[in-house]
Amino acid sequence: MALSPTPPLLDAIARSMHQLDQRQRVVAENIANSETPHYKARDVAPADFSALLASQQQARGRAAHVHRPLVAISDAMVALGASRPRDPRVIDDKDTSETKPDGNNVGLEDQLLKMGQIQTDFSALTNLYRKQMGLIESALGRSG
Repeated sequence: MALSPTPPLLDAIARSMHQLDQRQRVVAENIANSETPHYKARDVAPADFSALLASQQQARGRAAHVHRPLVAISDAMVALGASRPRDPRVIDDKDTSETKPDGNNVGLEDQLLKMGQIQTDFSALTNLYRKQMGLIESALGRSG
């Protein structure tokens, strides 16, 4: 069995950090547009690790059983007035607590809570990465 260039746990940590980076950018954009009329809050779809799971199960001779449908906007939907999102991972935020009279549904409190959660998750992933790198260095006989 061939070894993968990156251990699966480190690959999952990297993917999670990229997802958190994108989510932070989207939440910051929401905050910046909190007073823009008709602006709708957005968020990032949860990370999809089914490809990582499938590769690990395939390497072990098992089939993956994770399925998540990807809904795409068709040309017919666009003709009816739907707009295509810039990035399919960026979705409308369904967890908003208010809509202002001008149609803006960005709640600063909600967005700041999301920023705090992003920071907490990123710190946890950073600590997990450090621990894993320490274990790898220890296994290689390097002490730092």
